[in-house]
Amino acid sequence: MHILSPSFPVCLCSQRREEKRREKKRKEEKRGRNNMAKFQTTIFFSFLLSIIALSQALHYNKHFEVLDVSASLLQARRVFSAQKPAPYTVTLQSLGLRTGNSSTFSLTLRSRSSLLQRYQRAVKNYTSLTLSRLERDEARVQSLLSRHSLSVSGFSTSDLEPEQLESPVTSGISQGSGEYFARVGLGSPAKEIYMVIDTGSDISWLQCQPCTDCYQQTGPIFNPASSSTYRKLTCDSQRCAALQVSACRTDTCLYQVSYGDGSYTVGDFVTETMSFGGGSVSDVALGCGHDNEGLFVAADGLLGLGGGSLSLTSQIRATSFSYCLVHRDSSASSTLEFNAAQPSDSILAPLLRNSLISTYHYVGLTGINVGGQPVDIPASTFEIGGDGKGGVIVDSGTAVTRLRTEAYNAIRDAFVAMSSQNLPSPTTGFALFDTCYDLSSKTSVSVPTVSLQFAGGRTLRLPPSNYLIPVDDAGKFCFAFAPSSGSLSIIGNVQQQGTRVSYDLANKIVGFSPNKC
Repeated sequence: MHILSPSFPVCLCSQRREEKRREKKRKEEKRGRNNMAKFQTTIFFSFLLSIIALSQALHYNKHFEVLDVSASLLQARRVFSAQKPAPYTVTLQSLGLRTGNSSTFSLTLRSRSSLLQRYQRAVKNYTSLTLSRLERDEARVQSLLSRHSLSVSGFSTSDLEPEQLESPVTSGISQGSGEYFARVGLGSPAKEIYMVIDTGSDISWLQCQPCTDCYQQTGPIFNPASSSTYRKLTCDSQRCAALQVSACRTDTCLYQVSYGDGSYTVGDFVTETMSFGGGSVSDVALGCGHDNEGLFVAADGLLGLGGGSLSLTSQIRATSFSYCLVHRDSSASSTLEFNAAQPSDSILAPLLRNSLISTYHYVGLTGINVGGQPVDIPASTFEIGGDGKGGVIVDSGTAVTRLRTEAYNAIRDAFVAMSSQNLPSPTTGFALFDTCYDLSSKTSVSVPTVSLQFAGGRTLRLPPSNYLIPVDDAGKFCFAFAPSSGSLSIIGNVQQQGTRVSYDLANKIVGFSPNKC
Protein backbone atom coordinates (compact mmCIF):
# COMPACT_ATOMS: atom_id res chain seq x y z
CA MET A 1 0.00 0.00 0.00
CA HIS A 2 1.41 3.36 -1.08
CA ILE A 3 0.78 6.48 0.80
CA LEU A 4 0.76 9.57 -1.50
CA SER A 5 2.16 12.80 -0.31
CA PRO A 6 -0.44 15.56 0.02
CA SER A 7 1.72 17.83 -2.16
CA PHE A 8 1.76 15.47 -5.15
CA PRO A 9 -1.18 16.95 -7.09
CA VAL A 10 0.27 20.40 -6.64
CA CYS A 11 3.68 19.33 -7.88
CA LEU A 12 2.22 17.46 -10.82
CA CYS A 13 0.13 20.42 -11.90
CA SER A 14 3.03 22.75 -11.54
CA GLN A 15 5.24 20.49 -13.66
CA ARG A 16 2.62 20.26 -16.37
CA ARG A 17 2.20 23.99 -16.41
CA GLU A 18 5.97 24.43 -16.74
CA GLU A 19 6.07 21.96 -19.60
CA LYS A 20 3.24 23.79 -21.36
CA ARG A 21 5.02 27.09 -20.82
CA ARG A 22 8.23 25.71 -22.24
CA GLU A 23 6.37 24.20 -25.19
CA LYS A 24 4.65 27.51 -25.85
CA LYS A 25 7.97 29.27 -25.63
CA ARG A 26 9.53 26.79 -28.07
CA LYS A 27 6.64 27.32 -30.48
CA GLU A 28 6.95 31.10 -30.16
CA GLU A 29 10.69 30.91 -30.72
CA LYS A 30 10.09 28.67 -33.73
CA ARG A 31 7.51 31.08 -35.10
CA GLY A 32 9.95 33.92 -34.44
CA ARG A 33 12.67 32.09 -36.30
CA ASN A 34 10.28 31.36 -39.17
CA ASN A 35 9.13 34.98 -39.26
CA MET A 36 12.72 36.18 -39.17
CA ALA A 37 13.58 33.80 -41.99
CA LYS A 38 10.58 35.07 -43.96
CA PHE A 39 11.56 38.66 -43.18
CA GLN A 40 15.13 38.06 -44.23
CA THR A 41 13.94 36.34 -47.38
CA THR A 42 11.64 39.27 -48.12
CA ILE A 43 14.46 41.76 -47.52
CA PHE A 44 16.80 39.74 -49.70
CA PHE A 45 14.37 39.55 -52.58
CA SER A 46 13.46 43.24 -52.17
CA PHE A 47 17.15 44.10 -52.26
CA LEU A 48 17.62 41.82 -55.25
CA LEU A 49 14.69 43.45 -57.03
CA SER A 50 16.12 46.88 -56.23
CA ILE A 51 19.48 45.86 -57.66
CA ILE A 52 17.77 44.53 -60.75
CA ALA A 53 15.68 47.71 -61.08
CA LEU A 54 18.78 49.89 -60.61
CA SER A 55 20.68 47.79 -63.09
CA GLN A 56 17.82 48.11 -65.56
CA ALA A 57 17.66 51.87 -64.95
CA LEU A 58 21.39 52.22 -65.48
CA HIS A 59 21.12 49.99 -68.51
CA TYR A 60 18.23 52.13 -69.79
CA ASN A 61 20.08 55.38 -69.10
CA LYS A 62 23.05 54.04 -71.00
CA HIS A 63 20.88 53.24 -73.99
CA PHE A 64 18.15 55.89 -73.92
CA GLU A 65 17.68 59.49 -72.91
CA VAL A 66 14.63 61.76 -72.63
CA LEU A 67 14.06 64.50 -75.19
CA ASP A 68 11.88 67.32 -73.88
CA VAL A 69 9.70 67.94 -76.93
CA SER A 70 7.67 70.73 -75.32
CA ALA A 71 10.76 72.70 -74.32
CA SER A 72 12.28 72.39 -77.80
CA LEU A 73 9.11 73.63 -79.48
CA LEU A 74 8.72 76.47 -76.98
CA GLN A 75 12.25 77.67 -77.72
CA ALA A 76 11.58 77.47 -81.46
CA ARG A 77 8.43 79.59 -81.12
CA ARG A 78 10.26 82.21 -79.06
CA VAL A 79 12.50 83.04 -82.03
CA PHE A 80 9.58 84.95 -83.53
CA SER A 81 8.19 86.32 -80.28
CA ALA A 82 8.08 90.03 -79.52
CA GLN A 83 10.72 89.63 -76.84
CA LYS A 84 13.56 92.11 -77.31
CA PRO A 85 17.10 90.72 -77.54
CA ALA A 86 19.38 91.20 -74.57
CA PRO A 87 21.89 94.07 -74.72
CA TYR A 88 25.36 93.21 -75.97
CA THR A 89 27.61 93.98 -73.05
CA VAL A 90 30.50 91.99 -71.68
CA THR A 91 33.53 92.76 -69.53
CA LEU A 92 36.54 90.74 -68.55
CA GLN A 93 35.47 91.02 -64.91
CA SER A 94 32.02 89.59 -65.61
CA LEU A 95 33.67 86.65 -67.36
CA GLY A 96 35.89 85.92 -64.39
CA LEU A 97 39.06 86.58 -66.37
CA ARG A 98 42.19 88.31 -65.13
CA THR A 99 42.38 91.79 -66.57
CA GLY A 100 46.06 91.94 -65.71
CA ASN A 101 46.88 89.18 -68.19
CA SER A 102 47.10 91.06 -71.47
CA SER A 103 47.52 87.81 -73.42
CA THR A 104 44.07 86.54 -72.43
CA PHE A 105 41.22 87.86 -74.56
CA SER A 106 37.52 87.19 -74.54
CA LEU A 107 34.55 88.42 -76.53
CA THR A 108 30.82 87.89 -76.70
CA LEU A 109 29.46 85.13 -78.92
CA ARG A 110 25.85 84.96 -80.12
CA SER A 111 23.75 82.84 -82.47
CA ARG A 112 22.30 84.19 -85.70
CA SER A 113 18.79 83.91 -84.23
CA SER A 114 19.64 86.55 -81.63
CA LEU A 115 20.17 89.01 -84.49
CA LEU A 116 16.90 88.30 -86.27
CA GLN A 117 15.20 91.33 -84.78
CA ARG A 118 18.21 93.59 -85.41
CA TYR A 119 17.89 93.57 -89.18
CA GLN A 120 15.07 93.20 -91.65
CA ARG A 121 14.54 89.48 -91.82
CA ALA A 122 13.22 87.65 -94.84
CA VAL A 123 12.05 84.60 -92.89
CA LYS A 124 8.52 84.73 -91.50
CA ASN A 125 8.19 81.48 -89.57
CA TYR A 126 10.29 78.67 -88.14
CA THR A 127 9.89 76.43 -91.20
CA SER A 128 11.29 79.10 -93.54
CA LEU A 129 14.05 79.83 -91.01
CA THR A 130 15.08 76.17 -90.98
CA LEU A 131 15.02 75.97 -94.78
CA SER A 132 17.16 79.12 -94.94
CA ARG A 133 19.64 77.65 -92.48
CA LEU A 134 19.88 74.38 -94.37
CA GLU A 135 20.29 76.14 -97.72
CA ARG A 136 23.18 78.19 -96.35
CA ASP A 137 24.59 75.10 -94.69
CA GLU A 138 24.54 73.05 -97.88
CA ALA A 139 26.38 75.83 -99.73
CA ARG A 140 28.89 76.02 -96.88
CA VAL A 141 29.56 72.27 -96.92
CA GLN A 142 30.00 72.16 -100.68
CA SER A 143 32.54 74.98 -100.34
CA LEU A 144 34.52 73.07 -97.67
CA LEU A 145 34.42 69.86 -99.68
CA SER A 146 35.49 71.70 -102.83
CA ARG A 147 38.49 73.30 -101.09
CA HIS A 148 39.40 69.97 -99.52
CA SER A 149 39.19 68.16 -102.85
CA LEU A 150 41.28 70.79 -104.64
CA SER A 151 43.95 70.75 -101.92
CA VAL A 152 44.37 66.97 -101.77
CA SER A 153 44.39 66.72 -105.58
CA GLY A 154 47.40 69.01 -105.76
CA PHE A 155 45.55 71.99 -107.20
CA SER A 156 46.04 75.25 -105.34
CA THR A 157 43.95 78.38 -105.60
CA SER A 158 47.26 80.22 -105.88
CA ASP A 159 47.39 78.79 -109.40
CA LEU A 160 44.53 81.12 -110.34
CA GLU A 161 45.40 84.10 -112.48
CA PRO A 162 45.49 87.43 -110.57
CA GLU A 163 43.16 88.90 -113.19
CA GLN A 164 40.35 86.97 -111.50
CA LEU A 165 40.48 89.66 -108.82
CA GLU A 166 39.07 92.10 -111.33
CA SER A 167 36.23 89.95 -112.64
CA PRO A 168 34.95 87.56 -109.99
CA VAL A 169 31.96 85.34 -110.66
CA THR A 170 28.59 86.26 -109.20
CA SER A 171 26.42 84.14 -106.94
CA GLY A 172 23.08 84.73 -105.29
CA ILE A 173 23.60 81.97 -102.71
CA SER A 174 25.33 82.72 -99.42
CA GLN A 175 28.61 80.93 -98.79
CA GLY A 176 28.32 79.90 -95.19
CA SER A 177 25.79 79.18 -92.53
CA GLY A 178 27.30 81.94 -90.39
CA GLU A 179 25.33 80.78 -87.39
CA TYR A 180 27.50 82.39 -84.69
CA PHE A 181 28.69 85.97 -84.45
CA ALA A 182 31.34 87.68 -82.32
CA ARG A 183 31.27 91.39 -81.57
CA VAL A 184 34.76 92.87 -81.81
CA GLY A 185 36.31 96.31 -81.95
CA LEU A 186 38.19 97.44 -85.05
CA GLY A 187 40.38 100.46 -85.63
CA SER A 188 41.35 103.47 -83.51
CA PRO A 189 39.06 104.64 -82.07
CA ALA A 190 37.46 101.20 -82.04
CA LYS A 191 34.24 100.62 -83.95
CA GLU A 192 32.15 97.66 -82.83
CA ILE A 193 31.40 95.20 -85.62
CA TYR A 194 29.78 91.75 -85.95
CA MET A 195 31.97 89.03 -87.42
CA VAL A 196 31.09 85.41 -88.11
CA ILE A 197 33.48 83.05 -86.33
CA ASP A 198 34.78 80.43 -88.73
CA THR A 199 37.20 77.65 -87.82
CA GLY A 200 37.15 76.55 -91.48
CA SER A 201 38.75 79.74 -92.88
CA ASP A 202 42.02 81.61 -92.37
CA ILE A 203 41.52 85.09 -93.83
CA SER A 204 39.60 87.55 -91.67
CA TRP A 205 37.81 90.26 -93.64
CA LEU A 206 35.05 92.84 -93.43
CA GLN A 207 33.14 95.11 -95.78
CA CYS A 208 34.77 98.50 -96.25
CA GLN A 209 33.98 101.84 -97.80
CA PRO A 210 34.02 102.73 -100.60
CA CYS A 211 31.78 99.85 -101.72
CA THR A 212 31.74 98.70 -105.32
CA ASP A 213 29.29 96.02 -104.31
CA CYS A 214 28.36 95.25 -100.69
CA TYR A 215 25.56 93.15 -99.22
CA GLN A 216 23.24 94.34 -96.44
CA GLN A 217 24.78 94.18 -92.98
CA THR A 218 23.55 95.04 -89.48
CA GLY A 219 25.46 98.28 -88.84
CA PRO A 220 27.30 100.90 -90.89
CA ILE A 221 30.05 99.76 -93.24
CA PHE A 222 33.54 100.34 -91.87
CA ASN A 223 35.22 103.52 -93.06
CA PRO A 224 39.04 103.18 -93.12
CA ALA A 225 39.44 106.97 -93.08
CA SER A 226 37.99 107.06 -89.56
CA SER A 227 40.82 104.97 -88.08
CA SER A 228 44.32 106.21 -87.27
CA THR A 229 45.77 102.67 -87.22
CA TYR A 230 44.58 101.56 -90.68
CA ARG A 231 47.51 100.62 -92.96
CA LYS A 232 47.60 99.07 -96.43
CA LEU A 233 50.09 96.23 -96.93
CA THR A 234 52.60 96.58 -99.73
CA CYS A 235 52.95 94.03 -102.51
CA ASP A 236 56.37 92.86 -101.31
CA SER A 237 55.26 92.23 -97.72
CA GLN A 238 55.53 88.71 -96.33
CA ARG A 239 51.85 88.55 -95.46
CA CYS A 240 50.85 89.56 -98.97
CA ALA A 241 53.01 86.74 -100.30
CA ALA A 242 51.23 84.30 -97.96
CA LEU A 243 47.88 84.90 -99.66
CA GLN A 244 46.68 82.14 -101.95
CA VAL A 245 45.29 84.68 -104.42
CA SER A 246 46.72 88.18 -104.58
CA ALA A 247 47.49 90.99 -106.96
CA CYS A 248 49.20 94.37 -106.89
CA ARG A 249 47.85 97.83 -107.67
CA THR A 250 49.93 100.97 -107.08
CA ASP A 251 52.07 98.99 -104.63
CA THR A 252 48.97 98.00 -102.63
CA CYS A 253 48.36 94.31 -101.92
CA LEU A 254 44.98 93.10 -103.14
CA TYR A 255 43.35 89.93 -101.84
CA GLN A 256 40.57 87.67 -103.01
CA VAL A 257 38.84 84.87 -101.14
CA SER A 258 36.55 82.73 -103.28
CA TYR A 259 34.27 79.98 -102.08
CA GLY A 260 32.98 76.80 -103.66
CA ASP A 261 29.57 78.21 -104.55
CA GLY A 262 30.96 81.22 -106.44
CA SER A 263 30.77 83.70 -103.56
CA TYR A 264 33.75 85.95 -102.98
CA THR A 265 35.26 88.98 -101.27
CA VAL A 266 37.81 91.27 -102.95
CA GLY A 267 39.66 94.33 -101.69
CA ASP A 268 42.77 95.72 -100.04
CA PHE A 269 44.85 93.56 -97.72
CA VAL A 270 45.56 95.77 -94.70
CA THR A 271 46.56 95.83 -91.05
CA GLU A 272 44.41 97.16 -88.23
CA THR A 273 44.03 97.09 -84.46
CA MET A 274 41.45 94.62 -83.12
CA SER A 275 39.89 94.90 -79.66
CA PHE A 276 38.68 91.97 -77.58
CA GLY A 277 36.84 92.86 -74.39
CA GLY A 278 39.44 94.68 -72.28
CA GLY A 279 42.44 94.01 -74.54
CA SER A 280 43.60 94.76 -78.06
CA VAL A 281 46.09 93.53 -80.65
CA SER A 282 47.71 95.80 -83.22
CA ASP A 283 48.95 95.08 -86.72
CA VAL A 284 46.43 92.29 -87.53
CA ALA A 285 46.30 91.52 -91.26
CA LEU A 286 42.81 91.28 -92.72
CA GLY A 287 40.89 91.97 -95.87
CA CYS A 288 39.13 95.29 -96.38
CA GLY A 289 36.53 94.18 -98.90
CA HIS A 290 35.17 96.65 -101.43
CA ASP A 291 33.47 94.03 -103.61
CA ASN A 292 31.61 91.29 -101.73
CA GLU A 293 28.94 89.01 -103.06
CA GLY A 294 26.68 86.27 -101.71
CA LEU A 295 28.19 86.08 -98.26
CA PHE A 296 27.03 86.39 -94.66
CA VAL A 297 23.86 88.45 -94.54
CA ALA A 298 23.78 90.72 -91.43
CA ALA A 299 27.44 90.15 -90.51
CA ASP A 300 30.09 92.82 -91.12
CA GLY A 301 32.60 90.16 -92.09
CA LEU A 302 34.34 86.98 -91.03
CA LEU A 303 36.82 86.08 -88.28
CA GLY A 304 39.14 83.35 -89.57
CA LEU A 305 40.10 80.86 -86.83
CA GLY A 306 41.63 78.18 -89.06
CA GLY A 307 45.08 76.67 -88.75
CA GLY A 308 46.86 78.62 -91.50
CA SER A 309 49.51 81.31 -91.03
CA LEU A 310 47.12 84.19 -91.76
CA SER A 311 44.37 83.09 -89.35
CA LEU A 312 43.70 85.30 -86.35
CA THR A 313 44.93 82.64 -83.93
CA SER A 314 48.25 82.36 -85.79
CA GLN A 315 48.71 86.13 -86.08
CA ILE A 316 48.19 86.80 -82.38
CA ARG A 317 50.30 83.71 -81.56
CA ALA A 318 47.53 82.18 -79.48
CA THR A 319 48.52 78.97 -77.74
CA SER A 320 44.84 78.05 -77.43
CA PHE A 321 41.33 79.27 -78.09
CA SER A 322 37.88 78.06 -77.17
CA TYR A 323 34.24 78.82 -77.75
CA CYS A 324 30.90 77.62 -76.44
CA LEU A 325 27.97 77.75 -78.84
CA VAL A 326 24.63 78.49 -77.21
CA HIS A 327 21.48 76.86 -78.56
CA ARG A 328 20.85 78.01 -82.13
CA ASP A 329 17.41 79.40 -81.16
CA SER A 330 18.58 81.12 -77.99
CA SER A 331 19.02 84.85 -77.43
CA ALA A 332 21.65 84.07 -74.78
CA SER A 333 25.35 84.71 -75.31
CA SER A 334 28.59 82.93 -74.55
CA THR A 335 32.26 83.69 -75.15
CA LEU A 336 35.10 83.17 -77.57
CA GLU A 337 38.32 83.09 -75.57
CA PHE A 338 42.01 83.13 -76.45
CA ASN A 339 44.78 81.71 -74.23
CA ALA A 340 42.35 80.82 -71.41
CA ALA A 341 42.78 77.62 -69.37
CA GLN A 342 41.05 74.51 -70.67
CA PRO A 343 38.22 73.26 -68.36
CA SER A 344 39.45 70.49 -66.08
CA ASP A 345 36.58 68.17 -67.02
CA SER A 346 37.23 68.32 -70.78
CA ILE A 347 36.88 65.15 -72.81
CA LEU A 348 40.15 65.14 -74.73
CA ALA A 349 40.87 64.05 -78.28
CA PRO A 350 43.89 64.38 -80.56
CA LEU A 351 44.05 67.54 -82.69
CA LEU A 352 45.32 66.28 -86.05
CA ARG A 353 46.81 68.02 -89.07
CA ASN A 354 46.55 67.23 -92.74
CA SER A 355 49.86 67.97 -94.44
CA LEU A 356 48.03 68.99 -97.62
CA ILE A 357 45.63 71.51 -96.07
CA SER A 358 46.59 73.60 -93.04
CA THR A 359 43.29 75.42 -92.52
CA TYR A 360 41.06 72.68 -91.12
CA HIS A 361 41.12 71.44 -87.51
CA TYR A 362 40.99 67.63 -87.67
CA VAL A 363 39.99 65.52 -84.67
CA GLY A 364 40.79 61.87 -83.92
CA LEU A 365 37.30 60.37 -84.16
CA THR A 366 37.29 56.56 -84.13
CA GLY A 367 33.60 55.69 -84.04
CA ILE A 368 30.05 56.57 -83.06
CA ASN A 369 27.84 54.80 -80.52
CA VAL A 370 24.05 54.59 -80.78
CA GLY A 371 22.13 53.33 -77.76
CA GLY A 372 25.39 52.63 -75.95
CA GLN A 373 26.55 50.25 -78.67
CA PRO A 374 29.27 50.97 -81.23
CA VAL A 375 27.95 51.15 -84.77
CA ASP A 376 29.75 48.80 -87.14
CA ILE A 377 31.89 51.25 -89.10
CA PRO A 378 35.40 50.41 -90.40
CA ALA A 379 38.13 52.22 -88.46
CA SER A 380 39.54 53.64 -91.69
CA THR A 381 36.32 55.58 -92.38
CA PHE A 382 37.34 58.52 -90.19
CA GLU A 383 41.10 58.43 -90.79
CA ILE A 384 43.14 60.90 -92.85
CA GLY A 385 44.52 58.88 -95.73
CA GLY A 386 48.03 59.06 -97.06
CA ASP A 387 46.62 60.94 -100.05
CA GLY A 388 45.12 63.58 -97.73
CA LYS A 389 41.56 62.42 -98.27
CA GLY A 390 39.15 61.55 -95.49
CA GLY A 391 39.41 62.62 -91.88
CA VAL A 392 37.00 64.49 -89.59
CA ILE A 393 37.10 68.24 -88.95
CA VAL A 394 35.44 70.28 -86.21
CA ASP A 395 33.80 73.30 -87.83
CA SER A 396 31.98 76.21 -86.20
CA GLY A 397 30.39 77.39 -89.45
CA THR A 398 28.79 74.12 -90.58
CA ALA A 399 25.46 73.50 -88.83
CA VAL A 400 24.61 69.83 -89.46
CA THR A 401 27.22 67.10 -88.94
CA ARG A 402 28.12 65.43 -92.23
CA LEU A 403 29.46 61.89 -92.27
CA ARG A 404 30.75 59.76 -95.10
CA THR A 405 27.72 58.15 -96.70
CA GLU A 406 28.41 54.61 -95.52
CA ALA A 407 28.91 55.83 -91.92
CA TYR A 408 25.78 57.97 -91.99
CA ASN A 409 23.62 55.13 -93.32
CA ALA A 410 24.83 52.77 -90.59
CA ILE A 411 24.23 55.33 -87.81
CA ARG A 412 20.80 56.33 -89.11
CA ASP A 413 19.70 52.70 -89.43
CA ALA A 414 20.86 51.93 -85.88
CA PHE A 415 18.96 54.96 -84.55
CA VAL A 416 15.75 54.07 -86.42
CA ALA A 417 15.91 50.44 -85.26
CA MET A 418 16.37 51.36 -81.59
CA SER A 419 13.68 54.06 -81.80
CA SER A 420 10.97 51.73 -83.09
CA GLN A 421 9.44 51.07 -79.64
CA ASN A 422 9.49 54.65 -78.33
CA LEU A 423 8.99 56.84 -81.40
CA PRO A 424 6.29 56.78 -84.08
CA SER A 425 7.22 55.50 -87.50
CA PRO A 426 9.42 57.93 -89.46
CA THR A 427 7.50 60.39 -91.60
CA THR A 428 8.52 62.21 -94.78
CA GLY A 429 11.91 63.91 -94.81
CA PHE A 430 12.69 67.62 -94.74
CA ALA A 431 15.25 69.27 -97.02
CA LEU A 432 18.54 67.37 -96.49
CA PHE A 433 17.09 65.31 -93.59
CA ASP A 434 15.76 61.87 -94.56
CA THR A 435 14.69 60.67 -91.09
CA CYS A 436 11.96 62.69 -89.37
CA TYR A 437 9.22 62.07 -86.80
CA ASP A 438 5.86 63.66 -86.01
CA LEU A 439 6.06 64.38 -82.26
CA SER A 440 3.21 66.91 -82.18
CA SER A 441 1.23 64.77 -79.73
CA LYS A 442 4.17 64.20 -77.38
CA THR A 443 5.51 66.24 -74.46
CA SER A 444 8.64 64.10 -74.13
CA VAL A 445 10.05 60.95 -75.72
CA SER A 446 12.80 58.45 -75.01
CA VAL A 447 15.43 58.36 -77.73
CA PRO A 448 18.57 56.26 -78.19
CA THR A 449 21.75 57.90 -76.93
CA VAL A 450 24.31 59.07 -79.49
CA SER A 451 27.98 59.38 -78.52
CA LEU A 452 31.19 60.31 -80.31
CA GLN A 453 34.12 57.98 -79.63
CA PHE A 454 37.60 59.54 -79.80
CA ALA A 455 41.08 58.10 -80.08
CA GLY A 456 42.31 57.33 -76.58
CA GLY A 457 38.98 55.86 -75.50
CA ARG A 458 37.17 59.03 -74.42
CA THR A 459 33.49 59.38 -75.27
CA LEU A 460 31.35 62.51 -75.70
CA ARG A 461 27.66 61.81 -75.13
CA LEU A 462 25.46 64.26 -77.01
CA PRO A 463 22.27 65.75 -75.51
CA PRO A 464 19.14 64.56 -77.39
CA SER A 465 18.39 68.16 -78.45
CA ASN A 466 21.70 68.11 -80.36
CA TYR A 467 20.66 65.32 -82.71
CA LEU A 468 16.84 65.26 -82.83
CA ILE A 469 15.79 68.82 -83.67
CA PRO A 470 12.54 70.61 -84.62
CA VAL A 471 12.29 71.78 -88.22
CA ASP A 472 8.98 73.60 -87.67
CA ASP A 473 7.08 74.81 -84.63
CA ALA A 474 4.29 72.24 -85.00
CA GLY A 475 6.17 69.14 -83.85
CA LYS A 476 8.18 67.72 -86.75
CA PHE A 477 11.62 66.61 -85.54
CA CYS A 478 14.47 65.28 -87.68
CA PHE A 479 17.63 63.28 -87.04
CA ALA A 480 20.23 66.03 -87.40
CA PHE A 481 22.96 64.21 -89.31
CA ALA A 482 23.44 64.03 -93.06
CA PRO A 483 25.63 62.17 -95.56
CA SER A 484 28.68 63.85 -97.08
CA SER A 485 29.16 63.82 -100.84
CA GLY A 486 32.94 63.74 -100.36
CA SER A 487 35.51 61.84 -98.31
CA LEU A 488 35.63 64.52 -95.59
CA SER A 489 33.42 64.29 -92.48
CA ILE A 490 32.43 67.42 -90.50
CA ILE A 491 31.29 67.79 -86.89
CA GLY A 492 28.84 70.70 -87.12
CA ASN A 493 27.70 73.31 -84.64
CA VAL A 494 24.31 71.68 -83.90
CA GLN A 495 26.19 68.81 -82.28
CA GLN A 496 28.56 71.26 -80.52
CA GLN A 497 25.80 73.29 -78.83
CA GLY A 498 26.20 73.74 -75.09
CA THR A 499 29.75 72.35 -75.15
CA ARG A 500 32.90 74.42 -74.75
CA VAL A 501 35.24 73.31 -77.51
CA SER A 502 38.87 74.06 -76.61
CA TYR A 503 41.71 73.94 -79.12
CA ASP A 504 45.04 73.49 -77.33
CA LEU A 505 47.23 74.43 -80.29
CA ALA A 506 50.48 74.04 -78.38
CA ASN A 507 49.79 70.47 -77.25
CA LYS A 508 47.63 69.44 -80.23
CA ILE A 509 44.56 68.51 -78.21
CA VAL A 510 40.87 69.24 -78.68
CA GLY A 511 38.77 69.34 -75.51
CA PHE A 512 34.99 69.02 -75.23
CA SER A 513 33.43 70.18 -71.96
CA PRO A 514 29.60 69.97 -71.77
CA ASN A 515 27.59 72.71 -70.06
CA LYS A 516 30.39 75.30 -70.06
CA CYS A 517 28.70 78.19 -71.89
